Amino acid sequence: MDWAFIATLLLIGFAGSFLSGMLGIGGAIINFPLLLYVPALVGVAHYTSHEVSAITAIQVFFASLGGIYGYRNSGYLNKGLVLYMGISVLAGSLIGGYGSGLLPESAISLVYGVLALLAVILMFIPKKGKEDRPAEEVTYNKTMAVIISFVIGIAAGIVGAGGAFLLVPVMLTVMKIPTRMTIATSLAVTFLSSIGSVSGKVLTGQVEWLPSLIIVIATLIASPLGARAGKKTNPKVLQTILAVLILATAIKIWAGIL
Repeated sequence: MDWAFIATLLLIGFAGSFLSGMLGIGGAIINFPLLLYVPALVGVAHYTSHEVSAITAIQVFFASLGGIYGYRNSGYLNKGLVLYMGISVLAGSLIGGYGSGLLPESAISLVYGVLALLAVILMFIPKKGKEDRPAEEVTYNKTMAVIISFVIGIAAGIVGAGGAFLLVPVMLTVMKIPTRMTIATSLAVTFLSSIGSVSGKVLTGQVEWLPSLIIVIATLIASPLGARAGKKTNPKVLQTILAVLILATAIKIWAGIL
């Protein structure tokens, strides 16, 4: 067994999953480009976009589950929002996850690049609304939440993501949900979305099981640790870290496309 291969994937999985729990994302925005480029760069493996999207789908499932565990007693989980957005994003991700097997490599990378670009734009729009509002004072448009989640779910299913890297900016900017509630709630929505993505990719035979297992081991350790760190970090700092990560990923993805 190649220990360099195992160490590389463990480090990728740990980095993505720690930030996943901390920022309320599934980790795909980080792990997709890392898995696509780093193993090939260091000479331990080479994965196609189809393979990376499938591995990432597995990682997102366990990262979001670990993040939910970390926030389980925090009081930040908005159960109503999870229900409305979760069911819609699950339906969309089932469609996208199954349909991804019919798309060429270039199309998957293009979808990912467009999602990252949209997320960047949303993250740099000024946020309004008090961060310290109690849960009962947080309101949102239910119809908008359902429609947005369904569309994001389709796109997320295609690239093997839970969609949180786009859900989080939408919840912060469009729906005006406080940062900590956005992070905790998006993890639960992402978990439901990842069920659809994983199901679609398993049914179409896209999953590489050994690298997925290695990534999952790192994920189960790192995601709860990230959630714990996120609860102690200033919301503005969390938003800035997420914006920088999404921007860097968008630049890398589009550089590869162009």
